Amino acid sequence: MTLLVLGLLLWASVHLMKRLAPGLRQSLTDSLGEGSKGVIAVLLVLSIVLMVIGYRGADFIAVWYPPSFMGHLNNLLMLLAFYIFGASAAKDAKVWLGTKIRHPQLTAVKTWALAHLLANGDLASNILFGGMLAWAVIEVIVINRAEGPWTPPPQAPVKKEITLVVVTVVLFVVVSMIHLWLGVPPFGGV
Repeated sequence: MTLLVLGLLLWASVHLMKRLAPGLRQSLTDSLGEGSKGVIAVLLVLSIVLMVIGYRGADFIAVWYPPSFMGHLNNLLMLLAFYIFGASAAKDAKVWLGTKIRHPQLTAVKTWALAHLLANGDLASNILFGGMLAWAVIEVIVINRAEGPWTPPPQAPVKKEITLVVVTVVLFVVVSMIHLWLGVPPFGGV
């Protein structure tokens, strides 16, 4: 469990450093130049590795027992999370949802975390997904305070919307297969 918590703290601190400790970020950039991006990338990868190892190695400690339908709700929310994440993809014009949500990637993380909190009642899941949910909420608040009011981007043509729907479904299938390969059946014991 310690590795899981360390991974979460590293993930959050590296992401929040830009806004909460700009002096530290600037001194890192000054001393390492372009290499600072590599250091940040390595720290983020390390945080993910720590979270995965910590989560996979944690003992199962039941906090609550989710009803079986929560697995179906999780899958529906995950499909939505992929779509929301993809709404951030275009650089200029965004799909319809990307014109309504200021932070689609962070909203997707919040949706992913909530979905997994609903479907998993063990302590490690509560720490991992609850921690990621808390980080994403804090990140949105910090960014909104730093950047002020938001101007929605223009809407993209329908072709981009269709492309996003197709990509969303393909990614959902791929991630579902990865879960099966890892021994975590996403569809109720398939």
